[in-house]
This record gives sequence, C-alpha cells and structure tokens, in this order.
Amino acid sequence: MGTEHSKNEGRRSMVFLRKGAKLPAWEDALLSGREPKSLLKRGLRYVSLSLIMKGMSSAPDFLWGLPEVQKLNLSRNQLVMIPPSLGKLDRLVVLNLGGNCLKCLPKEIGLLRNLKVLFVNMNCLTEVPAELSLCRKLEVLSLSHNHISQLPLSFTDLTSLRKLNLSNNRFVQIPLCIFALRSLDFLHLGSNRLENIAESIQYLVNLQIFIVENNSIRSLPRSLCYITTLELLNVDYNAIQTLPDDLYLLRRLRRIAWNPMDKGLHIAHNPLSRPLPEVVEGGLDVLFNYLREKKEHN
Repeated sequence: MGTEHSKNEGRRSMVFLRKGAKLPAWEDALLSGREPKSLLKRGLRYVSLSLIMKGMSSAPDFLWGLPEVQKLNLSRNQLVMIPPSLGKLDRLVVLNLGGNCLKCLPKEIGLLRNLKVLFVNMNCLTEVPAELSLCRKLEVLSLSHNHISQLPLSFTDLTSLRKLNLSNNRFVQIPLCIFALRSLDFLHLGSNRLENIAESIQYLVNLQIFIVENNSIRSLPRSLCYITTLELLNVDYNAIQTLPDDLYLLRRLRRIAWNPMDKGLHIAHNPLSRPLPEVVEGGLDVLFNYLREKKEHN
C-alpha cells in the first residue's frame, strides 16, 4: 500500500518534456514545500531571483506573484515562450532570458518601465516587439544570436540605450532607428549580412566600440572618421579594399589590434589593395601618416 502510494505521488510530481525525458514539476522541484518568496535574494541594491539552468520548458506560475523582484535570471533553460504575465513584474531592472528557445517576446514587456538591462541573446527570435521601446530607461540590450533582420522604428525612443549587441543575426543593413540612439557607446553588428555602413553612422557621436567583423562590407564611409570617440573599430573578415583618407582623424585608435579584446583598429582578413597590406604591417602610425599624405596630395 505504502509502495503504491509512493508510486502515485511520484507520477503526480513528474512532468514529461518529450519522449523519453522527464523532469520534476517546476513548482515542486524548485520550492520543495517552501514559500516562493524564500527563493528571493535580498541584496544591498536589488531583490533578485536566479533560476538559471533548471531545465525548464515553461516559467513557473508562482514567478508572476513576486512583483518585488528586481533582477530575474531565467537564462540557459528550454523556455519556448514568456507569458503576458511578465508585465506584472514592473519593478524589474535586470532581466536575463538568454540561452532559451524563445521565438517571440510578449508585448507586455513594454510594461517594465524600470528595466535597464535586457539579455535575450541565443534564442530563436525573428522580430522584436515595438512595445519594447516603451522601456525608456533601458541602457543595455543584447539580442545577439537570433534570426532578426529588422528593428521597429519606435526604437528611436530608447534614448538611454548605451550598449546594443545585434551580432549573429540576419541584418543586411544597419537599421535606421539605430542612428537616432545618440547615447550609444557600444554597438556590435558582427556576423550579419551587412554590405555597407551608411553615412548616418556619424550621428552616433558617443560611440567608443564599433564591431562589424565577419560581414560583407566593401568600404568604410568617410563619415565614420568623424566619430572621434572611437577606441575600438573592428572590421575584420570583410571585403574592404580601400580605406577613407580621413581615417587618421580617429586618434583614439592606438594600435593595429589583433587580439579580439584589444582596443584599436582591427582590419585583418580583408582584400586590401596595394600598398595597404604592407602599410598596415608597419603599424597604425605608419598607416595614418600614409593616409594623411595621400589626402594632402589629392
């Protein structure tokens, strides 16, 4: 009798994810009879909750009854959707949904008016809801490693955004709305399908790090040379043959860089026309002097 009772309890506490795979029901496994609030960590600045790598295919229902949470980490699970109930967590400052299987975000994400940091990298997104632009306090946004090819024009309202990672997506051009984000100091568009950089890039007057490696860019616009705040410019692995004469204006680029983490000019693996390959080997000062003299003689 006791054995049969235990088996029945076991059956009730298991949820089947797919054929041959089963995990404990989320609430039972995570709470073990405790109150949901017992999972919260109360730090000096934030009330946080981390449910990283719990094997979840859906978020636990109790989550939406914790409006006091400010930092929520649901990364590296198997989540296929986030319900509209997300909008109830309107005190969220940091939200990490990276490393899941999300195909879309609920429009209720626009209710998170205190959100400053959002990670939705490494998912299956094909688009981003326009309502995200209602998160006017957003400062850091990572949408890398998805299937996105465009952004809503309403993104121009994200005037507080400082760091934007759109790498490893399907952009064929830099979205126009990005050029209105004047607070950006970090922009990563590596591993997309870009063939050019629009002259409008010059409007990003606070940009310090600009990464467009591994695209199909054929030339750099002269206007890029007027972003004198640039400290790292990575155009490795493109189709660039010539360089703008005014590139020497980017005086904060201290060196020709080879390590991906180093600041400077990254220009390796491009079909540069002669004599540029030999000039680049001499270092950044040699390159800048060459470009300056070339301009003076033209």
